[in-house]
Amino acid sequence: MCGIFSIFSRDGKPIPPQILHGSKHSLRELAYRQSGKQRHRGPDSTGVYVIASEGVAMVHERLRVVGVAEGDQPFVSEDGDLILVANAEIYNYLELSAEIAKRRGSYNPKSDCHVILELYKDYGVDLLDHISGMFAFALYDRRTKEVLLARDPVGIIPMYVGEDESGNLWVASEMKCLVDTCPKVETFTPGEARFGKVGQLQTCWQFQQPWLKEVPTQACDLPLLRSKLEAAVRSHLQCDVPFGALLSGGVDSSLIASIATKIMRERDPNYRLKTFSVGLNDAPDLKAARLVANYIDSDHKEILFDVDEALDNIRDIVYHLETYDVSTVRCSIPMLLLARDIKSTGIKMILSGEGADELFGGYLYFHSAPNYKDFHEESVKRVLELHLSDCLRANKVTMAKGLELRVPFLDTGFVNHVMQIRPEDKIPGPLNKFGGEQQKRLEKYVLRAAFADNYLPEDVLWRQKEQFSDGVGYDLISCLRPYTASHVTDEEFKGAALRFPFNTPATKEAYYYRCIFAEQFPGESAIRTVVKWAPRRDWGCPEDPSGLAQAAHQTQKGK
Repeated sequence: MCGIFSIFSRDGKPIPPQILHGSKHSLRELAYRQSGKQRHRGPDSTGVYVIASEGVAMVHERLRVVGVAEGDQPFVSEDGDLILVANAEIYNYLELSAEIAKRRGSYNPKSDCHVILELYKDYGVDLLDHISGMFAFALYDRRTKEVLLARDPVGIIPMYVGEDESGNLWVASEMKCLVDTCPKVETFTPGEARFGKVGQLQTCWQFQQPWLKEVPTQACDLPLLRSKLEAAVRSHLQCDVPFGALLSGGVDSSLIASIATKIMRERDPNYRLKTFSVGLNDAPDLKAARLVANYIDSDHKEILFDVDEALDNIRDIVYHLETYDVSTVRCSIPMLLLARDIKSTGIKMILSGEGADELFGGYLYFHSAPNYKDFHEESVKRVLELHLSDCLRANKVTMAKGLELRVPFLDTGFVNHVMQIRPEDKIPGPLNKFGGEQQKRLEKYVLRAAFADNYLPEDVLWRQKEQFSDGVGYDLISCLRPYTASHVTDEEFKGAALRFPFNTPATKEAYYYRCIFAEQFPGESAIRTVVKWAPRRDWGCPEDPSGLAQAAHQTQKGK
């Protein structure tokens, strides 16, 4: 996983020096400088390709994970007509490479991302129908002076586009590269590709599935669900560098670690996966993670932190996240500390359990869903907004330390399978047809039931959901509220709606994060890239996003 940056002239002609942000920098110098704001994403190399006569600059910040020796970008076709920068892991690249070789007689991919360039030669914009993985990329075709931009269906990989005052197109993995040069900035839509000349880009591909518009009727097949997740984990294990797994002690990350261990032991019976957990002393997650680590015999490490250390990182967290959403900021504080420690061990890729809560309706407030239709539609909404919350957090926080995070639950094939399961099989509550009285109310029941055969300790397999910011230690949330409130006066908070009419902060904690964001990312368009994560108020849920605030946590605590 890496960072991409590009500037494309509005008319395919050289960009006059005075347009370059009022600086004396050449196009190459400007591109290198602006991309430098996300260089943490690619600490292993920086590649720059400039066509000054056409007003094109493309930069790639690389973290070498697959194709270590040959995969430095930008990739340029042999005839020089196509240039590609991609932040991606293409999990079916070996199969695609074999198909390309069959068509052409031979083909040796430089890395998994290189197939994107070659597929464009064969299929044009239809290449999106062939690749499977997480991706965000920009491709420039010199023959027509057209640009192709694309992002994976869930938005695992971030991408932003901007327009400067002269109409030039800017593209970056992180918004911080654009906000001081582009009055207009937007989050590139997940599951979409746009193609054309600058100023005329049109949507040429969109991710479409029946579950996006219809309530599914497919009954859950537990053995099939299990095999689908195992296949997703297997595909995510292709890696040429040391890797490990996050282990929070919740069912999601624990299952991924357990499955990965079983797969790796097919080749080496003595294999021990490196696993990592984080928390305050006596955090619920740490205790559960120890049980899992002992059960799967992983090489486990705990990273402990104290509240003051967490509070020290708030400003850095907002900068790296590029959001002011309360739930996302809370969850990211311990994750940043965890990522820093993992990277120091030499690990460059880490597996994680993000996405299961959205797919299976795992958040505690889903217990309050009034009916099947509302349950499914809320799950769809959460999946479509993953790029604004969990995916954003997981990617940007780990990449802040040059660490690639992979999320097997969000494999496109697995997402489509789970989202086509009828809601009556997934909804927590008495109508669930699986299991007995105690377990039928538990969220994500079908996922747990599919792996009830010797994958995890029973106490973890049937452990209730803890949101990450809660599970690392309840004291974190209880300290964040008074700490942030101490930085906001009553008078300032009273004027919140006047100062912040869009997404007006509802608490002093939210106000504090919003102030930091406004300082670091000025401009109306930057503010509007953020969507607040909150439980459904119309389902009777409280404003506070913490799982501790949900009624289901109180009634089922300790089960």
